[in-house]
Amino acid sequence: MTLDVYLSGEIHTDWRERIVTGAEGLDISFSAPVTDHAASDDCGVAILGAEDSKFWHDRKGASLNAIRTRTYIERADVVVVRFGEQYKQWNAAFDAGYAAALGKALVVLHPPEHGHALKEIDAAALAVAETPEQVVQVLRYVLTGELPR
Repeated sequence: MTLDVYLSGEIHTDWRERIVTGAEGLDISFSAPVTDHAASDDCGVAILGAEDSKFWHDRKGASLNAIRTRTYIERADVVVVRFGEQYKQWNAAFDAGYAAALGKALVVLHPPEHGHALKEIDAAALAVAETPEQVVQVLRYVLTGELPR
């Protein structure tokens, strides 16, 4: 079995690389949002033309990013959503809700101190992990049935 896994959420740490590296040898295809913050913010105006208003600048970028995000979430077998420690990831909350609404297997990743704030999102998840390594163990178990060594 091959898993398609979408890695959503926080873009300021190496959590995605830790999961991809840890999952080497497993039959997993990973996808993710554009993690270059400037490119993600400016894609709409770079492609569709400049805007005088910051609102419409952001709206164009958000709309193009939504095409990518929705497409990859719809194709995914598993959606991993990371809520980081420093920044508010409002888009991650949307991604988690969208994945749950589609019936996708949702794995939420966040530090324990965010448990109360994210309790509704955690309730929609099939697994709540605190580290990228736990996410790898979840994926390994799903594919192989193997417990951590």
